[in-house]
Amino acid sequence: MTDITTPRRRSLLKGAAVAAGAGAMSAPMLATAQTTTTLRFQSTWPAKDIFHEYANDFAKKVNDMAGGKLKIEVLPAGAVVPAFQLLEAVNKGTLDGGHGVVAYHYGKNSALALWGSGPGYGMDANTVLAWHNYGGGKALLNEIYKSINMDVVSYLYGPMTVQPLGWFKKPITKVEDMKGLKFRTVGLAVDMFTVMGLAVNPLPGGEIVPALDRGLIDAAEFNNPSSDRLLGFPDVVKNCMLQSFHQSGEQFEILFNKGKYDALPQELRSIIDYAVQAASADMSWKAVDRYSQDYEALKKQGIKFYKTPDAVLRAQLAAWDATIAKKAGENPAFQKVLDSQRAFAQRAVQFQNDYTVDFKMAFNHYFGQKPKKA
Repeated sequence: MTDITTPRRRSLLKGAAVAAGAGAMSAPMLATAQTTTTLRFQSTWPAKDIFHEYANDFAKKVNDMAGGKLKIEVLPAGAVVPAFQLLEAVNKGTLDGGHGVVAYHYGKNSALALWGSGPGYGMDANTVLAWHNYGGGKALLNEIYKSINMDVVSYLYGPMTVQPLGWFKKPITKVEDMKGLKFRTVGLAVDMFTVMGLAVNPLPGGEIVPALDRGLIDAAEFNNPSSDRLLGFPDVVKNCMLQSFHQSGEQFEILFNKGKYDALPQELRSIIDYAVQAASADMSWKAVDRYSQDYEALKKQGIKFYKTPDAVLRAQLAAWDATIAKKAGENPAFQKVLDSQRAFAQRAVQFQNDYTVDFKMAFNHYFGQKPKKA
């Protein structure tokens, strides 16, 4: 095809192209500034406790995945409000969120303590979380929060190990040994132990050991070998009773102020959701490693560990039955939660019991005392 462009036209086109290029080069670069939403959290744990470490682990997962769009900063217990006032502070917006346990809100509605306190119809902590997420527990918890005018978003995660009966000046050998003791626990365990004849004081974690040291209480429980060791239990008491039904299925709670949470874009809310799930698994793995290390360290310190007698465990179950019967009669929400848990546990725990092998048999096979040869 013949090029019919005139020399003058070619010159004009060339000049226009040069001008356009120069204009593009001289145009300012329009940078999109990324804003960071910062949320101020507080845990209900002392700064050095492994529980506060779990809170920071969750925050780090969110912060890393959010790529600078969201940052959660976690303060220790008491930095803004006392541990037992976390829920109100998050509701009011004094804090944007927090890390604790549902049992700490027990005074606002007794049913809240059912997320962790008591034998849970045989459910361990992971099964309680299964009930919460797939068996109707989450809807019930939201319903209770709404009934007490707490405008929060709650995530439960992090299945805890079975908590010890506690630390005692003398080993507990029978139910009668516990009667009259001034004892620390929280949630519905307060009612359970009261039925068993103890005088109960629900102190927050950081106040337990000072109270033991000053003789304000005779015995106490908190949670696990790592926390107990760090809080200073072995400095003031030398006997720890293992195994108990008072808090055998507890988990952590992550709270958000609902207004702050709802204002986040869906992308960041999804990151939070998946960070909770990841933190739950990571926490359970870390707990196995750290708790077993600290358990061995406590034994080397001279702490004596004893299995709680079966008679005491059976007394706990009887005291629990009396406790929940009373609470259910006073609070319709309490009965509603119990009914939901019972229906789920009957199916789920039956499955677990039928399918789970006795791991003690394998452990004893490899590490137990070998019978002497004749």
